[in-house]
Amino acid sequence: MKLFEAGSLFSYKGYRLFWFSNAIFVLGASAFPIALAVTVLDAGGTATSLGLILGARVLSGVVFAPFAGVWADRLPRRNVMIGADLFRAAVVISMVFVSAPSMPHFLLGLAVFLIGVGDAFGAAAAGAIIPSLVPDEKLPAANVARNIMTKGATIVGPGIGGASVFLIGGRFTFLITAISFIVGTYFLFKIQEDINSDKREQEPFFVELREGLRTVRDIPWIGAFILMVSVQLMVVLAAETVLLPVISRREFDSNTPFALAASSFAIGSIISALLCVKIKVKHEGYVSIFVWMFIIIAPLALAFPVSGTFIVIAYLFAGFSVGPWEAWWSSAVQREVPAHLQGRVFSIDHMGSIGLMPIGMALIGPAVALFGEKELLIGASIFHVLISFAILRVPGVKEMKMPANYSHGEQR
Repeated sequence: MKLFEAGSLFSYKGYRLFWFSNAIFVLGASAFPIALAVTVLDAGGTATSLGLILGARVLSGVVFAPFAGVWADRLPRRNVMIGADLFRAAVVISMVFVSAPSMPHFLLGLAVFLIGVGDAFGAAAAGAIIPSLVPDEKLPAANVARNIMTKGATIVGPGIGGASVFLIGGRFTFLITAISFIVGTYFLFKIQEDINSDKREQEPFFVELREGLRTVRDIPWIGAFILMVSVQLMVVLAAETVLLPVISRREFDSNTPFALAASSFAIGSIISALLCVKIKVKHEGYVSIFVWMFIIIAPLALAFPVSGTFIVIAYLFAGFSVGPWEAWWSSAVQREVPAHLQGRVFSIDHMGSIGLMPIGMALIGPAVALFGEKELLIGASIFHVLISFAILRVPGVKEMKMPANYSHGEQR
């Protein structure tokens, strides 16, 4: 098969194992939010309680991301991923018992918080391991293949989650997630990671932590994109994530639009990413920002929930917004950031991109009560567009690459 011919992407065993592990992991992980939302709502939860529980996972991911980045640069990244996956599997198994209807929501929130710790370590290591598995010229293809696989798994995962919730309930659907984590870890054990030969003497922990933050500061376009997305996700994605299952159940008396919308969004992102790989553009950063604006189709559809089909179709088009990020972002970071710093930079990316989401999720319930559901969703959409335009003049944003004549002193 051409796919496995010498020199092809999947001819590299380490990457192939990483890809299969990631596919199985994401498949189960995509079923998890369906089970969680249904479990919370079935137990009498509201938009506020669901937002707080979902926010607990994001909060822990943010708090532990900087520490995860340092360890992802100190240890073999394969080992960091194995530890993160097995830890999350253990926590999810415990949720079968924690999520019983008689259990208080704070225990469920604690379990979700612990999963976020594993997310932080897993994200830092997964983003930085690819350059040690394939040669530099294969990095763009490797990142796109991984991202498309991730989105493909998120298409199937919610369907599995929805079917499982219907057949065995939300609590026992958590077992499917845990099993997928464990099976995915099996492939990671077989990876022979090519650790960089230029060994560096380890600095004190907090010195290395500051070095990662300084790297993001000294490459302004990376910091600008992370900040932009962080603020937008706090407002737009937090509102959409919390209100989609609530509106789906209230308007259509069904979890089906909720599950199908998530899958539809993933399909849109895959189509968009494939187009971005095929089409060459002069300014990747500008294209990424303008296409990113399409995500407002999702909250606007929720503001006017004409039908379940309308929402699912709207999420398909909203999914086009993330395609450029899937195709270009990781490769740009891997190209611009030294290998020994990439774990820290990807951890800051993970932290920054979702850093404010816990606040957004916690405030959705009160914000809906204060402004109204429709008004909040429309306002979030307008806010998203304005923030997107705000960073267009930051050096390096245009091409996701620092200009040759740029001096760090210009920013000071």
